[in-house]
Amino acid sequence: MSQLRIALIGPPLIEVDGRPLDVDTRKATALLAYLAFTGRPARRDTLAGLLWPETNPDRARATLRRTLSTLKSALDARFIEIGRDTVTLARPGIWFDVEELGRLVATTDGHGHAANETCSRCLSPLQQAAALDRGSFLAGFGLRDSAAFDDWQQLAGDEVHRELASVLDRLAGALAASGNPTQAIACARRRLTLDPLHEPAHRQLIGLLAEVGDRQAAMEQFRDCVRVLDRELGVRPLDETTALYHAIVEGSLTAPSPPVVVRAPSQPADAPYDLVGRDTELRELVETYDTLGSDGRVVALVGEAGIGKTRLAEEMLAHVAARGRTALVVRCYEEERGLAYGVVLELVRGAAAVAPPFEADLWWVAEVARLAPELGPPSGQPLDSEAAQVRFYEAVAELLQHSVGPGPAALYVDDAHWADESSLALLAYLAHRLKGRPLLLAASWRPEEVAQDHPVRRLVADAQRTGRASVIELGRLSGSDVAQLVASTGRGDSLGARLYLESGGLPFFVVEYLDALARGDDEPDWALPVGVRDLLERRLAGLGELSLQVLAAAAVLGRAFDADTVRAASGRTDEEVVLALEELVGCGLLVESADGAIEFRHEQARELVSGQMTLARRRLLHRRAAADLESRSRREDRAALVAYHLAAAGDDEAAAQRYRVAGDHARRLFANAEALGHYRSSLALGPTDAAGLHEAIGDLETLAGEYGGAFASYETAAALAAADALPEIERRIGLLHLRRGEWELAEASLAAASDGLEPVGRSLATADRALAAHRLGDEERALVLATSALALAGDVDDAGAIAQAHNILGMLAGSRGDPAEAVKHLELGATIARAAGDRGAEAAALNNLAFAVRASGDPDRAIELTAAALELCVMQGDRHREAALRNNLADLLRATGRQDEAMEELKHAVALFAEIGEEGRLEPEIWKLTGW
Repeated sequence: MSQLRIALIGPPLIEVDGRPLDVDTRKATALLAYLAFTGRPARRDTLAGLLWPETNPDRARATLRRTLSTLKSALDARFIEIGRDTVTLARPGIWFDVEELGRLVATTDGHGHAANETCSRCLSPLQQAAALDRGSFLAGFGLRDSAAFDDWQQLAGDEVHRELASVLDRLAGALAASGNPTQAIACARRRLTLDPLHEPAHRQLIGLLAEVGDRQAAMEQFRDCVRVLDRELGVRPLDETTALYHAIVEGSLTAPSPPVVVRAPSQPADAPYDLVGRDTELRELVETYDTLGSDGRVVALVGEAGIGKTRLAEEMLAHVAARGRTALVVRCYEEERGLAYGVVLELVRGAAAVAPPFEADLWWVAEVARLAPELGPPSGQPLDSEAAQVRFYEAVAELLQHSVGPGPAALYVDDAHWADESSLALLAYLAHRLKGRPLLLAASWRPEEVAQDHPVRRLVADAQRTGRASVIELGRLSGSDVAQLVASTGRGDSLGARLYLESGGLPFFVVEYLDALARGDDEPDWALPVGVRDLLERRLAGLGELSLQVLAAAAVLGRAFDADTVRAASGRTDEEVVLALEELVGCGLLVESADGAIEFRHEQARELVSGQMTLARRRLLHRRAAADLESRSRREDRAALVAYHLAAAGDDEAAAQRYRVAGDHARRLFANAEALGHYRSSLALGPTDAAGLHEAIGDLETLAGEYGGAFASYETAAALAAADALPEIERRIGLLHLRRGEWELAEASLAAASDGLEPVGRSLATADRALAAHRLGDEERALVLATSALALAGDVDDAGAIAQAHNILGMLAGSRGDPAEAVKHLELGATIARAAGDRGAEAAALNNLAFAVRASGDPDRAIELTAAALELCVMQGDRHREAALRNNLADLLRATGRQDEAMEELKHAVALFAEIGEEGRLEPEIWKLTGW
């Protein structure tokens, strides 16, 4: 009988009818491994994205077809079913080691005992299962050009690793129970190699060594446990491990000690408190929601930290829920403010979790799956234009609409001052399009964290101008408010007066003191500084060693975290972490949300825990958090968070590199503000490529119109760069001079750069010199340079350079009164640039083409071309050229009688022009930009 054997636990070993699979590409092996492990049909688009993520989608699909053909031939057209849209393995005749591992473990489930226990009948299948282990999953195998496959391989390997670890744990116990302690010890040692930080495995091995009478080896094993935990985690062994060691030293141990179960102490629930001093604000919130009608509104809750914004919002959301409507909550965290679309990702997942079933082939599912692939295959189209971004924004809006249904709903963004700019841009899009959408969009922020020009302020201000927004500012509680709150707990007036005096009316402090009294603590020590440090320290003092270790790991992760990450950072087992988290939630230090996320109840508690750790321990925990995030998540979209932990761990070099990766990723998404922040963070850590970072910063400052900063960045890059990199930096300085209308300086910089540039760069510089000559009125020289630029570009066959040369030739033809020749060059330049994906060159050609078309007597087409160029510049974040295009568009609209539209564009243009250049420096040439 024909058979396909696939063994992936260890180096990949694939055999067809007893002979090795003969394929000449690693991608074929990777494809077969993925199909075998998932055990279900895979869409072609999914496979193409997994194996060729950086390749053009059409090319990736073509390469997939060739790989499938190769694999089908190697398998003699058996075992694999290749359909029009999906690919799957035909299970009959296939033996797969991971599948066999699961089957063998499953046979032990029907023996009448708990899943983690063993009996005599378990011994044989567990031994067979352990024999399948030849090393780590796909050991020695990887794809250098596919981070997506590497991430999948890591996740799949973790799953297999956990299964094998469980097998070895149970097998060691079964061997010991069956009178084979020597074999049990070998098995326990093997288990420990899978995870040297697994303390229960150390404990099991110590007990087994003691059982066979090897007291010295048991003591050495304990010391090894101490060394490993101290070196890697900076913690001591748990009490039960230490107790086992002392029993061995004292000679009182006769058998392995059973594991000690640590239970959370019984704690009374925190007493509920009335909402006092907020009647007016709550009434305004509720009335705003109840009167929504068919159009939505925006509400901002503003106040200092601890003022009660979240509590007020929760009362409003409870009102929404009581009416049977949907309320979505998204929380923002300081550590994640640099993650592009981080808040939107949480919003998408939260909305999907409450949404009614939906078809995977709906157009908006593929769009939102860009952020949440678990919803279905993501769109393969790049997010590189304003139209694509609008489509993505609208897809998120469609998901929200589907989730909340037709009735009035609420969306609350907590701590919006920490939201990333990309997410705020999407929220602003929603806020501008609430007509016909009965949605209350509420957000809270701290005024001390939000500058006047912060995006969240602009979002609300824009909505206020149209009468669709209101701002609710929360102040501190009055003395009578605090007295009322205290009276509601059944306590006397004297406590209320003293509590108001000590707390200053800040609700956070008031509630903290009342919490302590409700738990039966002694009367608070009023002499202590405000900040309730003593109350938090009392809670910490009552915790066991395990909970303190888990809490320390949680503190380095930030205000919010998940159980898997804190487990990895702490080095504790799943069971230990669950027990510790139960105790920490029970005593009020942590809270668990409905979606399973865990967070510190108060930021002050996290800061206190973090401050009590030594620097060495904090660094160890940050290092483990970084390693876990690196292994579990996609490499680029979480790079900023990894970099944060690496920097906190003291690994500046690695942190600088990850911040650079995060910056590059954000830049590709046109999240320029985040990219700039990441580049500057990388620079602050002393990276090896400081010149490259300064150059990248200069590029982004140029797009933002911060020309003074851009010049300084380029000059610094030039001072640090190697000699062969100087010409390109000089060319960029020349481009800056062009933007500012400094034609002679531009010519000087571009001429100095030309000789040292590669052919493509020389062609671009020559074209830009032609533009400078044109602006200086030397049309003859401009034509010579533009013609030379086209010849240079043609010699190297570079599409971008060819497009730029045609653009300049078109401008020159238009200036000498030959619109037909101008249109020919500019249409060709725009077409070539579009095909090459050069959005900047395409925008330039479209803008100049609009001038030529208008001269030919077609103002309507000129408006369309200018609008298309404007869309490209907005997408790139090029604010100066956006201003120029809006000004050009205003002129065109005015000429066709569309006065109101023209005035709107002109207002936008003037506002943008006023922000371009250096502060305090009058640069009139900036306002004169029309074509480039």
